[in-house]
Amino acid sequence: MTTIASGTDTLTRDALTVLQPGFTGTTAPDWLLRRLGEGLASVGLFGRNIASPEQLAALTAQLRAERDDVLVAIDEEGGDVTRLEVRSGSSFPGNHALGAVDDVALTRQVAAELGRRLAACGVNLNWAPSADVNSNPANPVIGVRSFGADTALAARHTAAYVTGLQSAGVAACTKHFPGHGDTAVDSHHALPRIDAGASLLTERELAPFRAAIAAGTRAVMSAHILVPALDPERPATLSRGILTGLLRGELGYTGLIVTDGMEMQAIAATYGIERGSVLAIAAGADAICVGGGLADDETVRRLRDALVTAVRSGELPEARLAEAAERVRELARWTATAAADPVEARPGIGLVAARRALRLTGAASFTPLTEAPYVAAFTPVANIAVGDETPWGVAADLDRLLPGTRTGSHTGEDAGREALAAAGDSRLVAVVRDEHRHPWMAAALDDLLTARPDTIVVEMGVPQAAPRGSLHIATHGAARVCGRAAAEVIAGAQAG
Repeated sequence: MTTIASGTDTLTRDALTVLQPGFTGTTAPDWLLRRLGEGLASVGLFGRNIASPEQLAALTAQLRAERDDVLVAIDEEGGDVTRLEVRSGSSFPGNHALGAVDDVALTRQVAAELGRRLAACGVNLNWAPSADVNSNPANPVIGVRSFGADTALAARHTAAYVTGLQSAGVAACTKHFPGHGDTAVDSHHALPRIDAGASLLTERELAPFRAAIAAGTRAVMSAHILVPALDPERPATLSRGILTGLLRGELGYTGLIVTDGMEMQAIAATYGIERGSVLAIAAGADAICVGGGLADDETVRRLRDALVTAVRSGELPEARLAEAAERVRELARWTATAAADPVEARPGIGLVAARRALRLTGAASFTPLTEAPYVAAFTPVANIAVGDETPWGVAADLDRLLPGTRTGSHTGEDAGREALAAAGDSRLVAVVRDEHRHPWMAAALDDLLTARPDTIVVEMGVPQAAPRGSLHIATHGAARVCGRAAAEVIAGAQAG
């Protein structure tokens, strides 16, 4: 492809304006600041960019010194998917826990407090909430990121989350349109397919998005999924029928449409990120999210040049690119005015929600532990959205309550026997995540409960498997506050 000379012409600026790239490091690199001066209007942040709230605030101030209306986006769902607290675990339970409580006022308060913390750090666009109805319990990528499998529940909590987040001046980006819940493939790795009929999709998948639109969501993120009932040829991100016909036309949505990460294999391995970006803008997307794995100036240049070339060749109408760029600027204007209303601080609301989300089986006959246990963490492979750098489990909080608590991570067919050997005479606490999706995990629990019927089981994923153990605690997520709430029950005390 011919390189387009850098410049300040309208076409080149518009091509840069629709990009949402990432970068590496905890300060803005020179290339990123230069691109902001040339027209880049958005930046995406990930865990690699964040060391502390103070550092994040300094980073966003650095970006705004170059462009005062820059959109600073982040993938901060709370719960299992956290960037703000990537190394400690989230102070907020995720969607599944909020759905388990089913108190829309609480969901609104949690989202408002999360938004307040983001706004205080200079972040004004959050790629959340997930509005997916988790109708397929085998889903490897959504799971506890969903409010639940009930459509009406997912719809009312999506609306509450959008309202709460945006009350803090942070734009919500409701995802993953038209719904990623009925998939058995992770779009980070391949292209998932949903074979539900149009009527079921309308009743189930689209309902939470309708609720989000009614609540005023400022952005919607497309999914890299093939839905033959809506478009038999192209995934939603690249489908004019889905983005323009369905989302804009039938649902009446007028805000920003953002793509999911274009470097994900569902797009990168099938169309390539340059071709995919051109097709996405042509289909009706307004912003190209890229940078989860591709975070450099070369990527920005390639995508800018691909869009400019597509306009000059007649493949992409210049008016469509201009319209997309204007929607980005429109959202930037909204964030500048929306930040004026102060939000009441509720620093403990996440723990309150996590405690309310617990579901206990066997509690009536359970006596809290007074001596340090052995915590066997049966650890599955983390999906890319969650990542493997965020700690999870109950061991750290149990050790604070019951000093001397030991722990080990066990995986595979020998996990149960290894845990029994490591525990010795200590009381066993088994921590699992989506037992129903991992046969080896279920077998490990069989081994433990056969040998040690007094084992306590903590399920930190979607609680689909039948509860078992002397006490079974379903936390509905693996956020730090979920682990703390479970540890409080096991030790019979609240951890301060």
